[in-house]
Amino acid sequence: MKSPQYSVLILGLDNAGKTTFLESLKNQYNQQSKPLDKITPTVGQNVGVIHLPANSCNLKFWDVGGQQNLRKLWPSYYAQCHGIIFIVDSSDKLRLNECKEVFLNMVIEDDQLSDSGIPILMLANKQDKEDSLEVQDIKEIFNKIAEKLDASDSRVLPISALTSKGVKESIDWLIVRMQRNKKNRPPTYR
Repeated sequence: MKSPQYSVLILGLDNAGKTTFLESLKNQYNQQSKPLDKITPTVGQNVGVIHLPANSCNLKFWDVGGQQNLRKLWPSYYAQCHGIIFIVDSSDKLRLNECKEVFLNMVIEDDQLSDSGIPILMLANKQDKEDSLEVQDIKEIFNKIAEKLDASDSRVLPISALTSKGVKESIDWLIVRMQRNKKNRPPTYR
């Protein structure tokens, strides 16, 4: 029997921890993964598929590079995705404004996101660092932008991709929302 497969975009600025998040997730589900201390910046994209037996589904992750010249490619993925994870480096206070602008442009400039009910999960990464912003500070900034997403579910959650804290819980939240939205965005079956 074929299982439903949901496609998930992992977006955010460069050095936010997107690839570390994906590799940490692979570790949690006993998939082949890179050592977390050997990860290099993504140029282009990384793709990973994880089977979740408890949910009887597969998740196909598209970890897309966050360098400024690669962000223009993000919209080409929106039509096929079922969920978006936007990762914020909560220890990089100097780039928080840039992150806010990138997220705002992503949400406002593309009708594919606001009209489709795609859940958007913002992850406040690097919570293991002493100088990281509190999750509440990040929520104050990004929840105002997320309100512009008409019917979409959105949430801000704390994680540390490096230590895996909060990684599994964030995926659990996203799976429930993608399954609820399957009328608008049906999964593929593989």
